[in-house]
Amino acid sequence: MKTLKLIALSFLLLPIHTQAQRKKKKEKAPTEFVNDKEFHHLKWRNIGPFRGGRSVTSTGVVGQPNVYYMGATGGGIWKTIDAGTTWLNVSDGFLKTGTVGAIAVSESDPNVVVAGMGEHAARGVMTSMGDGVYKSTDAGKTWTHIGLDNSRHISDVIIHPTNPDVIYVTAQGAQYGPSTERGVYRSMDGGNNWERILFVNENTGASSLSMDMNNPRILYAAMWQHRRYPWTMESGGKDSGLYKSTDGGTTWNKMKAGLPEDFGKAGISVSRANSNKVFAVIEAEGKKAGVYRSDNAGKSWKQVNSDRVTITRSWYYMEIFADTQNENVVYVLNAPVLKSIDGGKSFSGVSVPHGDNHHLWINPHDNTNMINSNDGGANISFNGGKSWSTQQNQPTAQFYRVITDNLVPYNVYGGQQDNSAISIKSRTNGSGISWKDWHSVAGCESAFLAFDPDNPEHVYGGCYQGIIERFVTSANTSKPIKEYPELGLSIQPKDFKYRYNWNAPIISSPHDRSTIYHAGNVVFKTQDGGNSWDVVSPDLTKNEKDKQGPGGKPYTNEAAGGENYNTLMSLVESPHEQGVLYAGSDDGLIHITKDGGQNWTNITPKGITDGIINSIEVSPHNPATAYIVIMKYKSMDLKPYVFKTNNYGQSWTKIVNGFNDPHGFVRVVREDTKRKGLLYAGTETGLYISFNDGVNWQQFQLNLPIVAINDLVIQDNDLVAATAGRSFWILDDLGAIQNTKKDNKEAIQIFKPKDSYRIFGGSTSRFVPGLGQNPKSGVTFDYFLAKNADTLELKLEVLDAGKVIRTVSSKKDKDFKSWEGGPSAPQVLPAKKGYNRFTWNFQREQLPGVEGVFVHGGYSGSNVAPGNYTLRLSLENGGQSETEVTILPNPNVQSTPSDFKEQQTALLQIENTIRDIHESVNNMRSAKSQLKGYAKLLKDNDAAKDLLEKGESLIERITTWEENLIQPKQKTFQDVINFNNKLNSQLMHLKGFIDVDEPKLTQGSKERLQGLMKEWNTFKTERNVIINTEMAAYNRQFEALNLPAIIIKN
Repeated sequence: MKTLKLIALSFLLLPIHTQAQRKKKKEKAPTEFVNDKEFHHLKWRNIGPFRGGRSVTSTGVVGQPNVYYMGATGGGIWKTIDAGTTWLNVSDGFLKTGTVGAIAVSESDPNVVVAGMGEHAARGVMTSMGDGVYKSTDAGKTWTHIGLDNSRHISDVIIHPTNPDVIYVTAQGAQYGPSTERGVYRSMDGGNNWERILFVNENTGASSLSMDMNNPRILYAAMWQHRRYPWTMESGGKDSGLYKSTDGGTTWNKMKAGLPEDFGKAGISVSRANSNKVFAVIEAEGKKAGVYRSDNAGKSWKQVNSDRVTITRSWYYMEIFADTQNENVVYVLNAPVLKSIDGGKSFSGVSVPHGDNHHLWINPHDNTNMINSNDGGANISFNGGKSWSTQQNQPTAQFYRVITDNLVPYNVYGGQQDNSAISIKSRTNGSGISWKDWHSVAGCESAFLAFDPDNPEHVYGGCYQGIIERFVTSANTSKPIKEYPELGLSIQPKDFKYRYNWNAPIISSPHDRSTIYHAGNVVFKTQDGGNSWDVVSPDLTKNEKDKQGPGGKPYTNEAAGGENYNTLMSLVESPHEQGVLYAGSDDGLIHITKDGGQNWTNITPKGITDGIINSIEVSPHNPATAYIVIMKYKSMDLKPYVFKTNNYGQSWTKIVNGFNDPHGFVRVVREDTKRKGLLYAGTETGLYISFNDGVNWQQFQLNLPIVAINDLVIQDNDLVAATAGRSFWILDDLGAIQNTKKDNKEAIQIFKPKDSYRIFGGSTSRFVPGLGQNPKSGVTFDYFLAKNADTLELKLEVLDAGKVIRTVSSKKDKDFKSWEGGPSAPQVLPAKKGYNRFTWNFQREQLPGVEGVFVHGGYSGSNVAPGNYTLRLSLENGGQSETEVTILPNPNVQSTPSDFKEQQTALLQIENTIRDIHESVNNMRSAKSQLKGYAKLLKDNDAAKDLLEKGESLIERITTWEENLIQPKQKTFQDVINFNNKLNSQLMHLKGFIDVDEPKLTQGSKERLQGLMKEWNTFKTERNVIINTEMAAYNRQFEALNLPAIIIKN
């Protein structure tokens, strides 16, 4: 008894000591090195793909058949107002977590939308917790958090059909541990206050709720006893049950008659067409599982269907929806969508765009109109499910890992959950990155990918249960090369020869790209493309047999691979030393070998007893330095665990000061390739950064949405992020961050940007549905200003061999005018305090226009050739800074220096000619205006009669000359086919013909340029005659008349 007392006392004392430590740590406030708001125009861009990720909730809007909302897993809240043709995110800037579990719109007030956070499909991989409930009162324009912060996973939201202030929420609660914030909650005041109205215990949450819309006082709830462990899913037990309330949830009665005594997860739905009919789909033992129906409003139940297709993988599905208009129609959602027209007795499949289905909203007034949520997004039907809107317009993909090749432009690779592994371009020559710019590669949804980055012809990719294949890019074929190809599905891990993580590591050696490593519970190595494998490690996990049993219990086994435990989760070879590898497991171990796998050493940090070693980063600057990230969310520990070693893991330092998001545990850390000690951390909610090797961390979100970052990689000085719900994002050129100094006192400082490839492509800063964003074409560079320029002018000059070829000012040109078919407004240089970003678009100075004249062609200056240029920034009364930049030729375009020289010579000749023409026309028009003015003033002066006649002749002469050079009759684009295009348009057209990616001039363009120059020389000679002869004669006669310079008409 004394021993027990001592043990109890130690448990009482330990939390007090831990709390004291926590308080002590909080006293050390993290130091913010620089605020991300000081980085102006430094923005992430979303490259896609626009292929939907998992959604477990969606809803239509009664009375608005084209308006729908979708809740994405990790991707926030999306809205369509055109029946799914386009989707726009409406929650960015408002949510603090990204995964939506339930969403509902008030039927009586469509401005009221309520979202419950946290995915309710209780996956063991790629599932994010939520932070309660959000509400919009303006149809999704803005959102407010209204409570239930620790509910973790919300399965349903129901709004009273006539009173939008009455809201019900079902909280499943925490997956990986007990919690009290679970059950059914009710608010009577629009979410200002909540009361828990149905609670069983801390291990039983609410999986489903249905309201009788004919009598909203009547509610039906399914309570689910469940608990996830890293190695198994417990779904069901004596505490699961179905409940009914007839007083709006104040009191509840457990329904028992005809139901299994004990069961697992259940879904429940009352028919809107007949309130006496209530349907349930129930996970239970053996034949007891299936579809149940009550014909007397829940007083008694009977099983009407026991087909296994209705209850397979119960913990993941168990969704049932009674039709809103036909009491005999009911839908069950599982890997197929199932429909019954006989009250649940029999089911047939409904074809939908994706296989794994989680939610169905049926229009209460038109049961042919519905929206379905599944593992590929959300899709809308107006014909009862015969056809659906596309999911290829939703950038909500979930990616586990990211890797890039070294091609120009580089490609981004990753395995998309619930879809395939892909390769997608980082930029294109088009207006953006579309469906044409990505394709599937090796492996499946959970793939690590590996290849020779200089020649990604052979791509190695993985899948669950250790599947690995080699994909040949040019042939578009795959070959399975698993080390020991046993079928792992349904088998207990303890019976495998090798155990593999759902996301099993695959890497290529940076020292020999033909060497491929694959990790299970051991490390495999191949040097012949996977035809044979060597095991180069012992079991590097804890190999706990008691945690290698069934992946699901007590009623439903789960053996797809997500519950496999005692497996390797991360593997990396040092870029400095061949044969130095680190391996991390999902049970908290990390090992190192320095001899290619002959000997391994356990280097797990002290005090780490469990957790997923999710990320290992060997410093690019020091071979002995490494960073590891441990995730413990599967133990309901959401704290950050980041460690650093400077001695190959002999000792570790925990570096977590500054991570302050209660939901934002760390998933990955990478070190900058140029600045030692500059670290980037991807967390459950975004990006953190450290400028001092992890001593302090700070949020650095910029415009990145709140989303989990699963992986990061640096390529061509860009930071590439794989997100769990918003596809791939790229932060172009880390130069500004790499050059950041604390308390920078420089008045003005320009930073040398990375070398820029001469690649052209359209770019937009706004979201375009279905189109990933390109970077801006040109030389993108960053510069620092100690204070706002305000009234002072900041000027950029681009110099080529000391000659200024382009000038951009921070001041708007007040005298600038434009018109249809005229020049574009000059760019304005950002000049805010802090770090600014600007892109010089490769172009020389813009060409002048002729006021009011439409020209078929562009006024932009020509693009310069590859080479070195100088960027010079000057601040009025405030100093100067300059740097040299390098433009590289596009390696995908055939070119030689002589080709570029010839191209540039032609372009400059054309530009100088156009400039000469337009300036000449403008000068001639000014002369015509003066002649007309004098004609008006002197018309009554008899002495000036000969002068006026000469002036009139001169006006006609100028007009005739001008009409050969420009076409003043053109006023709009269509006019270019109505009125002859003159010399200036012909030159602009030729400029566009020559000023392209491939510099070599065609023979035709040379001949055309020669002909146009001959024409211009004729008109140039005529211009000179007009000026030097006819205008000179007019001026002499004007002077001879002794006319005053200022003439006042009486």
